[in-house]
Amino acid sequence: MDITRRNMYALTGVLGAAALVGAGASPAKAQAAEGESTMQRIQRTKKLRFAVVANQEPYFRKDLTTGEWRGFCVEMAKDIAQNLDVEVEMLESTWGNSVLDLQSNKIDMAFGLNPTPKRALMIDFPAPLFYNKPSFVGKKGFRADTWNELNKPEVKIAFDLGTSRETIVRRFAPNATHVAYKTSSECVMSVASGRSDCFACSVFLGLAARKANPSMGDFFIPQPAMETVTTAAIQYDSDGRFRQFLNAWTDFNRGNGQIREWIINALAEMDIQEADLPEGLNF
Repeated sequence: MDITRRNMYALTGVLGAAALVGAGASPAKAQAAEGESTMQRIQRTKKLRFAVVANQEPYFRKDLTTGEWRGFCVEMAKDIAQNLDVEVEMLESTWGNSVLDLQSNKIDMAFGLNPTPKRALMIDFPAPLFYNKPSFVGKKGFRADTWNELNKPEVKIAFDLGTSRETIVRRFAPNATHVAYKTSSECVMSVASGRSDCFACSVFLGLAARKANPSMGDFFIPQPAMETVTTAAIQYDSDGRFRQFLNAWTDFNRGNGQIREWIINALAEMDIQEADLPEGLNF
């Protein structure tokens, strides 16, 4: 199938990084007390409930010895909690389950998700944190510079189920052989062992996986390149004050370069320098 630039950019900013939820589902309405908004609940409990995802460096990283969570999303959540004068309470989840955790009122916020029209029927999205690019890491000797090179039956592409990576691969490489896994770690192992030719990822996840696995091949962004929105996800609530707060927090920290600094520092902990990032990354 010939992928055109027009088709590629038609989905710019609407592809996500968490599980797609069925179009027929209803918006999340779970509240701790009837009529209580998210901001009211956070102020009452003095806790910001926040989803963390294991093995997703540099977004999240858990120290197995101390149990401490690190990563730029964790630093962002801590700063939000500090501004609200509350504590962070972390709930381990997955990219896919974060949406369900919001709907069932287990968490107040999940970072690292991407807004789609279907998701916006059920959960709310504040202002964009940064913009990412759909990327791939190949096995040794494999590289594809265009989507048409990926869109072939002999090309085996791994992706983690229920994420934007799955959506992107199924949309733009429908003729490739799709190899689905539950987690991105399984995708990495599939490519490292040669069971798959490449795995779909974001820029940060791809660079981190390649740095941690020297046996991997090239990191590449097939052309024409796309851009996806990455932001937080929250519940719809009765007054919208938490969303308004997060909008102001995001605009302030993007404007003064703090979000970029958090990301660069998290990458540096993995020995990934700013010079290693692809050109044109908007964060």
